[in-house]
Amino acid sequence: MLYLLALIGAVTLVVLLWKGFGPSLRQPPSRVLGPDDDPEFLWQVDREVHRRRTDGTPGPDQDTGD
Repeated sequence: MLYLLALIGAVTLVVLLWKGFGPSLRQPPSRVLGPDDDPEFLWQVDREVHRRRTDGTPGPDQDTGD
């Protein structure tokens, strides 16, 4: 009976140590990218600005002269 309790205690200790110091299966949280950090968004904005400059159409921040 004493050996059974010692075995349960040893298994419990191993499990607790494994959870505390063992390898983590969780991946670190990924960083959330805002639109100003997203390369695809920046490329689309640059393309739109270039298109508006070549077309001569005013952008949302340009005065139309009304």
